[in-house]
Amino acid sequence: MSNFLSPNEIRSRFSALMSDMYQKEVPLYGDLIDLVSEVNQAVLAKQPELKQQLELTGELPRLDLERHGAIRLGTAQELATIRRIFAVMGMFPVGYYDLAPAGVPVHSTAFRAIDAESLNQSPFRIFTSLLRLELIDDVNLRNTAAEILAKRHIFTPKAIELTEICEQQGGLTKEQAEQFVNEVLETFRWHKEAAVSSEVYKALHDQHRLIADVVAFKGPHINHLTPRTLDIDAVQAGMLKRGIPPKEIIEGPPTRKCPILLRQTSFKALEEQVFFINETDKELGSHTARFGEIEQRGVALTPKGRALYDQLLNRSRQLSKEKGVSQEPVGYMEIHQQAFADFPDSYQELQEQGLAYFYYFAKKDAKKLDKPVTSQDIPSLLTQGIIEIEPIVYEDFLPVSAAGIFQSNLGDAQQKMYDEVSNKQSFEQALGTAVYDELALYAEIQQSSIEACLKALNP
Repeated sequence: MSNFLSPNEIRSRFSALMSDMYQKEVPLYGDLIDLVSEVNQAVLAKQPELKQQLELTGELPRLDLERHGAIRLGTAQELATIRRIFAVMGMFPVGYYDLAPAGVPVHSTAFRAIDAESLNQSPFRIFTSLLRLELIDDVNLRNTAAEILAKRHIFTPKAIELTEICEQQGGLTKEQAEQFVNEVLETFRWHKEAAVSSEVYKALHDQHRLIADVVAFKGPHINHLTPRTLDIDAVQAGMLKRGIPPKEIIEGPPTRKCPILLRQTSFKALEEQVFFINETDKELGSHTARFGEIEQRGVALTPKGRALYDQLLNRSRQLSKEKGVSQEPVGYMEIHQQAFADFPDSYQELQEQGLAYFYYFAKKDAKKLDKPVTSQDIPSLLTQGIIEIEPIVYEDFLPVSAAGIFQSNLGDAQQKMYDEVSNKQSFEQALGTAVYDELALYAEIQQSSIEACLKALNP
C-alpha cells in the first residue's frame, strides 16, 4: 500500500495555504469570504430543494472550499513547468481560451481536477494565462520584455526538485507534500519590489496594463481568488452595503431560476505601492492589478446549448450597442435579460432539448425493473418518475467574461484590439501537451451516471 499523499489532499492543502496568504495580502478578500458565506447560508435556508440538489451531486460539502485563482505567465518554459507542478496536485489543463479578440493579449487554460469525485474533494482550480509577446507592436519593447522574462526564475529550486521526485517515484510522502506546497506557494506571493525601472514599467504599461503586470514583476503573483456564491446578485448588493466597490456589471448570463454556466463579479483592483529599481536608487510608485472576484456556477451546457448561449449573447451585445447602453449597467442588464428570454429556464426543458449535461439517478424508492432498460428508455423513465436528474455544475470559464473582469480591473478606458488569429497550437506547444476538451469531460461524467443509473434499475 502506497504511503504517498493523494493529489486531492495535496491540492486541498495548497488551496488552504493560498487562501490564508491572500487574505493577509488583501484583507478585503477576508470580508468578501464572510459576505459570500452569509449569502450562501441564507440561500440554503430559503431553498431546501437547492440544498438537496447539492447534497445529491456531492457539491454541498465543497461549497465553502470553492476557489479559483488566476495567474499570468510570461514564457513557454514557465507554462510547461507550472503544468508539471500542478500535475503533482492532480490538476490538468482543461480548455483553451484566447482573450486577444476581447482586447487582452493572453491565451489561457484552466488547471483543475477532471473527474467528479476529485472535484468534490477539492474543486480548486487556477486560470492560467500566457502572455502573447507577439502582440506587442513595438519591436524594441517586445525584445526588451522577452529579455526581462528570460532572466527571471519564478520557481524555487526545492519546488522543482520535489516535482521531479514526484515524477520519478509516482507521488509524494506527507512530509514531502508539506514541503512541496510551501515551496510552490512562494511562486504566487506578492513582491513589492518590481523587476524593472519606472521607465520600463511605464513603456510596458502604455502598451497594456496586463503586459506590465506580467513582465515588470519577479513572479506571477496570484491576482485574485474566487469564492463560489449561490446568489451573485445578493453578493453584489452586499458589497455596496459594506462599502466594497464592485464592478458595475455582472459578467455572464443574466439572473435565472436555473443558473447556467458561470456568472462573475469582483471588487475593483487595489492600487498598491511598488518600488521600481532605477540605476541609483529605488523609486516608489504604484501598480493596479489584484482584486477580489466572486463566481456563481450553473449547469454545464452541451455544444447545442453553448451555440444557443453564444447566439443570444451576441444578440444582447448588438442590441445594447445599438441602443447605446453597453456601458450603462441598468439598461444593459435589461436588454441582456430580454435577449436570454429564449433560453429555456427549467431543468426539464434543458434536458429534453439536449442543451445541458445532467447526472441521472434512480429514485431512492425505485426497485429493480422486470425487464432490461437502455439509454433509449430514459425519457420514459423520467416521465414515470423512476429516475431523476440533477445538473452537472460548470467547472470552467467563459472567455468574454474573463476578458470583461480583466478589463474592468486593469482600468483600461480605451480597449485595445488585436487582429491576430487564435493560436491554440502554439499554446499547446508551449504547454507541452494538448488541453482536455471540457465538453468531452462533461459528456463522460453524464454517461457514467447514466450507466450507473441503468445498472441500479436492471434486473
